[in-house]
Amino acid sequence: MAAMGAPAVFASPAPPPALLRTSFAGRPLMFHCRSMKLSSSASAKPLTIGAETKKAVAVLKGNSKVEGVVTLLQEDEGPTTVKVNITGLAPGPHGFHLHEYGDTTNGCISTGAHFNPKNLTHGAPKDEIRHAGDLGNIIANDDGIAEATIVDSQIHLGGPNAVIGRAFVVHELEDDLGKGGHELSLTTGNAGGRLACGVVGLTPIA
Repeated sequence: MAAMGAPAVFASPAPPPALLRTSFAGRPLMFHCRSMKLSSSASAKPLTIGAETKKAVAVLKGNSKVEGVVTLLQEDEGPTTVKVNITGLAPGPHGFHLHEYGDTTNGCISTGAHFNPKNLTHGAPKDEIRHAGDLGNIIANDDGIAEATIVDSQIHLGGPNAVIGRAFVVHELEDDLGKGGHELSLTTGNAGGRLACGVVGLTPIA
């Protein structure tokens, strides 16, 4: 005779957790339980990483009537566009350089030497051997106004050699671009005194 199988056990289904009941002051209170979801806000935008544009400005002032504004714009890791507008100059060429320090406690003298992270000699902007801060000459017209646009690959607004916090200086004389044979040609371009200077600072993109 075959053994009888174990009796089947049927468990009644658990009630759905949709409703919890309790009472307070004799009145039943009901709480509906809903599953919780973490979702981003409808207004949130996806993070997009693309080319970064950086902008900086320097306001030049000095002990003379010379003053001006220099703006810098760099897209991603490309060259930097330097736009110069300086007034109060004597007509003709004037050396224009980026100097090492943004220190103007002693006027433009305390901005130090030309910015020169590679420890090279002074040269022209297109020379392979040059200071990073060697930007050549700007030319003032008969009204003493110098306007120029310089595109340079050694002036960076980010990275280890960023120029933020350094200073632009406009000089009294023409820069001989390291080729004048003067004892100062390979250090300053024999560009003479410092007429005005301004510290480079980041500014919002308009």
